[in-house]
Parts: sequence; structure tokens; C-alpha cells
Amino acid sequence: MLPIITEEMSSEIFSEAFQDVHSWRKNMVQYMKEENPEINSAILEVAKYDENIDLKAVALGAYLSYRLLELATDSEGMTIEA
Repeated sequence: MLPIITEEMSSEIFSEAFQDVHSWRKNMVQYMKEENPEINSAILEVAKYDENIDLKAVALGAYLSYRLLELATDSEGMTIEA
């Protein structure tokens, strides 16, 4: 079962990310390479399937989702199992 993401959590992550989207996304690439390289690779694989997909937009959405789930998991005292 996935943790519940609150509106407050969303606001916190969105304000963090949208202060400087380019830098935040770049930092998340580095973070994900260390934290969960399999997910990072899966995000980047999307570009190989369709040249019309905006990789930066896909990556931003994926990284935002990951951070939201990570924050919600931490707040509920859960652990993410790979």
C-alpha cells in the first residue's frame, strides 16, 4: 500500500522544485543515481521509445513523484522495499 501524500507535502516539494526547476532536476539526477539507480535508469529509458516525448518533463514528473512518495513514506514511518 502506498503512503498518503498530503496537500502540505505536495506544497513543500513543489515549492522546493519550482524555485529553480533546472537545478532541482539536475540535483535529483545525481540523488537518484546514488539512491535508486534502477529507477533513474527506467526514467531515462523513456526517451528511447519515442522521440516526441519531452524527456525533461517526464523526468521532472517522475522525480517529483519519487520525492512525494519518499516524504510520505518517511512521515508514516514506513520503509520503501525494492
